[in-house]
Amino acid sequence: MHASTSVKKQQARIAELQAEVDELQKTLGEHEDAEKIVARHIKLLHRYNEAKDAAQILMGRLAAHSQKTIRQIHKDYGLTDND
Repeated sequence: MHASTSVKKQQARIAELQAEVDELQKTLGEHEDAEKIVARHIKLLHRYNEAKDAAQILMGRLAAHSQKTIRQIHKDYGLTDND
């Protein structure tokens, strides 16, 4: 069986959560919309991934043209596995 939570404990928890929300909103900025920030961040991540994919295609074509592996192309240009 579940122990019931008293109304006072529930109200205290709600107050704690509201204080946390207020603090986070203050950190974010009073007139900033978190959803808009997240949406913009996702859009930028999509753009980054598209650019990275295009770069990988070009690296592959360069490797094929020069008869090297992509790993060798990365090495030739001083790129790490994280690039």
